[in-house]
Amino acid sequence: MNPRRGPLLLILAAGFFAGAGPASAAEPPGRRSLRIHDPSTIVAADGAFWIFGTGKRVLSAKSTDLLAWTRLGPALTEAPAWAGAIAPGNKNAHYWAPDVIKIGDRYHLYYSVSEFGKNTSAIALATSPTLDPSAPDHRWIDRGIVIRSGASDDFNAIDPSVLLDADGRLWMAFGSFWGGLFLVELDPETGLRLAPDSALHHLADSAEIEAPTLVRRGDYHYLFVNEGLCCRGKASTYRIRVGRSRVVTGPYLDDQGRDLRAGGGREFLGTSGDFIGPGHPTILHENGREWVAVHFYDGSHDGQPTLALRRLAWTDDGWPRVVD
Repeated sequence: MNPRRGPLLLILAAGFFAGAGPASAAEPPGRRSLRIHDPSTIVAADGAFWIFGTGKRVLSAKSTDLLAWTRLGPALTEAPAWAGAIAPGNKNAHYWAPDVIKIGDRYHLYYSVSEFGKNTSAIALATSPTLDPSAPDHRWIDRGIVIRSGASDDFNAIDPSVLLDADGRLWMAFGSFWGGLFLVELDPETGLRLAPDSALHHLADSAEIEAPTLVRRGDYHYLFVNEGLCCRGKASTYRIRVGRSRVVTGPYLDDQGRDLRAGGGREFLGTSGDFIGPGHPTILHENGREWVAVHFYDGSHDGQPTLALRRLAWTDDGWPRVVD
């Protein structure tokens, strides 16, 4: 989510998280069943599916079938004490674009604290032993700031995507506009930045870019990126492109050999009919199938941002594609 969008985003945000009724069983899984923006990775745990999204102290929701979702209220019970210093203009504790991952016996919830129109931002971490708010040991504990950016930086510390690699190293891709998308290594023990001065690796750039998603499949790391503009309802121009690299730090190239740092990217998913401006993709493995979860602006429901799950397949030469 790009904080340069100012008042328009504030107006739209009020309607993003209004209640939505259960989905019809005839609809594709997740289609029009949950109004959400910037959905996190969907996690299967304790007999249910859990998802987080942009909202007051981070939206949270639960489903048992990926069709009907129950809203659980804000994930965080209170705003962290340090948040006011990072973004004093964010009076409503409206936090953006979370991601969630289980490492060891704890769930790590990463989320963005920022102010509209500025890159005075931070990605923060909270941890809990369970995702279930009804569990007696459920509690999101503030672990503080992972990385922050200020007016003098050529990056924006929002939109985290976290990957625990096959070798046990933990990485976070992030970024929105400014100098593009970046990667930083995290400490798998703490979930925080490996060191205060650990390297930032430049992953991708273009005129309108944000919201990276980093996944690994086989010998490749895949980087999905959002290009275009979100948060404009039916006028949104979001689309998703992808590149890949054998090395997590890049360079990420598309199927034509174009570097994502120079505006490359293979087209993955874009607008089609009432399915407008898909963004923030994550991958779900369930019952031997793969799905890509995105938000889209539903043209048949006044452009409301809505969760969709689309079947994911792979070409013979290893590129992701949506098949339904």
